[in-house]
Amino acid sequence: MRNRASWLWLFALLSLCSLAFAKTPTSFCKCTCAGNSTIIALDAPATSQKPAPDLRERASKKTCNECNRQFCLGYSFCKGVKEDAVFTTCFQRDSAKDQAVVWIFILATVGLLSYAGVRPWIDQWAERARQRRNYIPVSVQSER
Repeated sequence: MRNRASWLWLFALLSLCSLAFAKTPTSFCKCTCAGNSTIIALDAPATSQKPAPDLRERASKKTCNECNRQFCLGYSFCKGVKEDAVFTTCFQRDSAKDQAVVWIFILATVGLLSYAGVRPWIDQWAERARQRRNYIPVSVQSER
């Protein structure tokens, strides 16, 4: 019974960890400038020669709406490229919560399959242990 309680505590802890790591997925912008592709996290600051953005612009997270040709032209790897030669694609990576749910499912499945594989040996061991506990030697007394 105590072993089962510790497994339940471990499962609860892992569940809480997955909630703690839950965050919005990061959006990325793929800029293709004259055949060269670069992937940029949309919350990363631009590396262009423009004046430094104010605090409000830095604090706001960019969305896929800002992944356009002008956004890509603001980076040094797209300097000197005509706007017609710039192609953009926006995509998101899975959140940490999604990854945690997948890993917990995989680990639980592997654990259950492993237990199913070794269960016959565990049952045999438990039966032998039960028989040893129930065995009480009978003493032989000589008759007088």
